[in-house]
Amino acid sequence: MQITVAKTAGFCFGVDRAVNLVYKLTETQKNVKTLGPIIHNPQIVEDLKNKNVDIIASPDEAKSEDTVVIRSHGVGNDVYDTLNKLNINYVDATCPFVSKIHKIVSEKSAEGYIVIIAGDKNHPEVLGIKGHCKGECYVIKDEFELKDLLENVLKDAQKKAILVAQTTYNTKFWANCVKSTKKLYTNLIFFDTICNATNERQQEAVELAKKNDVMVVVGGRDSSNTKKLKEVCEKYATTYLIETAEELKNIELNNALSVGVTAGASTPAYIIKEVLQTMSEMANNKEELNFEQLLEESLETGKLYNGKRVKGIVTTVLANEIHVDVNAKQSGIVPLDELTDDPTQKPEDIVKKGDELDLIVLKVNDQEGIVTLSKKRCDALAGYDVICKAYEEGTALEGVVTNVVRGGVLVLSNSVKVFIPASQVSDKRIEDLNTLLKQQVTFKILEVNEKRSRALGSVRAYLNEGKKELEEQFWNNVEVGNTYKGEVKSLTSYGAFVDLGGVDGMIHITELSWTKIKHPSEIVNVGDVVEVYVKDVDKEKKRISLGYKKSEDNPWEIFVNTYKVDDVVKVKIVSFTAYGAFATIIPGVDGLIHISQIANQRVEKIADILEVGQEVEVKIIDINSDSKRVSLSMRALLPEEEQKIVKDEAGEQQAEEAVEQTAEVSEESANEEVKEVAEEAKEIAEEITEETAQETKETETADEADAQE
Repeated sequence: MQITVAKTAGFCFGVDRAVNLVYKLTETQKNVKTLGPIIHNPQIVEDLKNKNVDIIASPDEAKSEDTVVIRSHGVGNDVYDTLNKLNINYVDATCPFVSKIHKIVSEKSAEGYIVIIAGDKNHPEVLGIKGHCKGECYVIKDEFELKDLLENVLKDAQKKAILVAQTTYNTKFWANCVKSTKKLYTNLIFFDTICNATNERQQEAVELAKKNDVMVVVGGRDSSNTKKLKEVCEKYATTYLIETAEELKNIELNNALSVGVTAGASTPAYIIKEVLQTMSEMANNKEELNFEQLLEESLETGKLYNGKRVKGIVTTVLANEIHVDVNAKQSGIVPLDELTDDPTQKPEDIVKKGDELDLIVLKVNDQEGIVTLSKKRCDALAGYDVICKAYEEGTALEGVVTNVVRGGVLVLSNSVKVFIPASQVSDKRIEDLNTLLKQQVTFKILEVNEKRSRALGSVRAYLNEGKKELEEQFWNNVEVGNTYKGEVKSLTSYGAFVDLGGVDGMIHITELSWTKIKHPSEIVNVGDVVEVYVKDVDKEKKRISLGYKKSEDNPWEIFVNTYKVDDVVKVKIVSFTAYGAFATIIPGVDGLIHISQIANQRVEKIADILEVGQEVEVKIIDINSDSKRVSLSMRALLPEEEQKIVKDEAGEQQAEEAVEQTAEVSEESANEEVKEVAEEAKEIAEEITEETAQETKETETADEADAQE
């Protein structure tokens, strides 16, 4: 039997300080009294009693010549007031961690905060904390009482409140309290006042319980932290709480291969040593007894004993057990839970009458003439050899997920339950492990514990190994132009990442669509299977650029194969510029209606004639395939004579203005010199008309080119 002792077992700082203080007082003082038991340990209390240290229940019981010790649990303000009023000499042994809570509740309650204490309402530490509150105060034992208090008593969520914890409070309960009430009561302030030593002690106890068959918790039965140690341990292993080594004779340790030992904060070191010494003696006696007993029993043919391997013939198959003939005077029974670990299987699914099974004897009851046997444990011994071999050779195993446990899952493989941590159940994050139940998985063994016949596995390691092989194969064969089918793994603002089978490539957002999009999710979603082609490969940096849009879907190719110059089409106005309006011909192809091609009149403001979203008919007047530009015209659909008016209008308007100005000058002066000037102005106006018409035509062409660029 292997025995492991917790490093944190025994006196904590506060208890050790208080106990030592009392023992020192007994050396210098005659009338030492403790206000309540100095420690929740009967053996220490009895020893102090032998040293004339008496226990009093209240300050009123003290006499003027007494020295009263306030124990580590602390007391309320009223106790200090009474001691001072009676002029009693006292020594304060309150644990510093408890004193810190007194200060918090005293200050906050004085500021108007409601005080809520998580702990045992009858525990002296909690009673002491309440004694420092100056206002409304409540005690809750768990998150359910806290929730009930907030919903039914403190209905006004505007009230300020604080939550503190007894120093030995269960850390899991505290986490539940915080988690369940943060959203329920936003004005609740949390003070995590659980002692670090308590937290560490509980965490270490849990780790020990996970690794051992049996846990022994040593400490006083009235000790709050000792009882909590038992609570956290018994979730993972058979747990016993004892006060002294003498009690070991009342518990069953013979079948345990490994035992973990921890102790409460009020357990003295000498008691822990006595327990360990007794357990060691028991282990040695057990080994000697087992050797002699097994040697003797092995010489007796047909003699059954615990741990013996036997063969049995199935005689009866029932709903909850099977009966077997093991060639002995006792009747053999294999309960369902010793037949298989798979809760979905029934006895008739596993065996039938007449089958020969390899079994291990669990218990022999000669009085009832029954021997209880196990098939699954015998299978597990053989299966564990397979597990160990897989670990040594690095081979993969298969199994079925049978249980979801704290921190992971159990997978039944070769009759052995292999633990797979949550981080190793997949190469992706699994939010709900229950979705894996009853699923078959392939995994690799990361670690084995031969002493306990246990193993640690990883599905993730198996998947990653497969990915490495695929990745190596991929890089050996990848070339620009190769096409692949892959799954979209993630999306970013600039593109989509695609799993090509062990290697990820990226489709840039501009490669997802021929039309402009704001986000890749407009085209693809995570989980979509898409067909892509390789645009570029950088094998040194392990980067791959992928293309998704296809040439046959190119809007320009569709346009030039469908339309030609002089075609009349219906378009949709999408935007305006200073020199014209852009309109969509087909999705992905826009054309420009130059401002001079909108109407048969001078256009000062395009918005006076057209609206964004409006559909109009236009004529295609030019297609530039090199620059992928299309020129459109609304004016070209007007009668020919109306088109000419528009062509000359700009020049004529300037000419008319010049003539009018000249006429005005002529009328105002009769001077011949002025008349000559007027004639010259008229000639200039006529020249302007011709030049303006030519410049207008050239400007239209230039503006149209600039706009489409």
